[in-house]
Amino acid sequence: MGITARWRILAVSGAALMTASTVAACGSEDGTQINVYYAPEENFQKVIDRCNDEANGRYEIVYRKLPREADGQREQMVRRLAAGDTDLDILGLDVTWVPEFAEAKWLEEFTDSNKQQAEEGVLEGPLSTAQWNGKLYAATKNTNVQLLWYDDSITPNPPETWRDMIDMAKRLKQEDKPYQILFTGAQYEGLVVTYNTLVASYGGKILSDDGRSVVMDEGAVKALKLLKEIASSGVTDPSLTNAQEQQVQQGFEAKTSEAAFELNWPYVYAAMQEANPERAKHFKWARYPGIDGPGKVTIGGYNLAVSAYSEHKPESFEAALCLRSEESQRMSAISDGVPPTIESVYNGEDAEFVEKYPMWETIVEQLQDAAVRPLTVVYQNLSTITSKVLSPPQDIDPEATAAELREQLQKALESKGVLP
Repeated sequence: MGITARWRILAVSGAALMTASTVAACGSEDGTQINVYYAPEENFQKVIDRCNDEANGRYEIVYRKLPREADGQREQMVRRLAAGDTDLDILGLDVTWVPEFAEAKWLEEFTDSNKQQAEEGVLEGPLSTAQWNGKLYAATKNTNVQLLWYDDSITPNPPETWRDMIDMAKRLKQEDKPYQILFTGAQYEGLVVTYNTLVASYGGKILSDDGRSVVMDEGAVKALKLLKEIASSGVTDPSLTNAQEQQVQQGFEAKTSEAAFELNWPYVYAAMQEANPERAKHFKWARYPGIDGPGKVTIGGYNLAVSAYSEHKPESFEAALCLRSEESQRMSAISDGVPPTIESVYNGEDAEFVEKYPMWETIVEQLQDAAVRPLTVVYQNLSTITSKVLSPPQDIDPEATAAELREQLQKALESKGVLP
């Protein structure tokens, strides 16, 4: 499942199937109501209000909040779409779900002017997550990339490679200074994201480009070796195997933190200002480390799709395009800390944007050379298998683990249909 950690978004917790939000709306003047099913996002309603103003009474967009956890979001939409529920108009999809939903014929394709508007100015990496089999099935709402966060009072010059970072951590440990490298090592999607970034940084592949066969090439095996080394070198937190985004964030924020480096999403910048103002003065960012230089980072984010069962498709396309327009993405970036997919929003002349996003140039650099997770209709199953095989990372046996992944992932690809 995609990781879309946010700054100032409601914390990820809980699961379970939920009914639609009771966010009320009286509808438009002619009674047309467009339901957008989307994850809890603190200020998304303000974006919806702006788009409703633009609609000028022709329709009313209503925010139907999905569960907070990604699995719960997907489960609710899968069950309702499988039943042909016409109440769903616009779907908020994690970047890994588009192939699955499109293959099930639950999404309406973006064509003609809708396609042109949805693609215009969008960075290549995020745009690829909205496509399947050469067609566009969603409009990109926001993206996300992890950065390297560090304390410049401890390491004034951040490492560019994993080798540099491991060596720095070992030296800091010997000097009895904060030294730990914090990253998502728990058995869940965060571990899969970490591994995928290492594979991409080695120039490797897990699946073929068409998502139909397992590759697990030399780069994928080298990534296993590095992941094992990182986890076994005594430079991570003892709780690595339980670490998700929030634990990583809190581990660096703590007054007694032993961390020197944090690999996490941009939302941690604002969180640090509130949680530990003293350390926030030295809280800096750099590109994610790679093998011979900066890494090729796995992107996250959300896309907006139109349900094939919607009874208001023209209005739904119009509403979806407004909700992810340049101005809407700017609003969401400033108020909820979700990085835009439209390159022009990253504007160094926009003082308010720069204040909220001082790391914007680094984000753009990474997005221009980003990695995406394997695009396949069974990504949910693939992710579950991968996280299980990789956990705990310190027990990885590179060749044996690669062989197990090849076997298990191929079985997942050979399964048919959409997972419940």
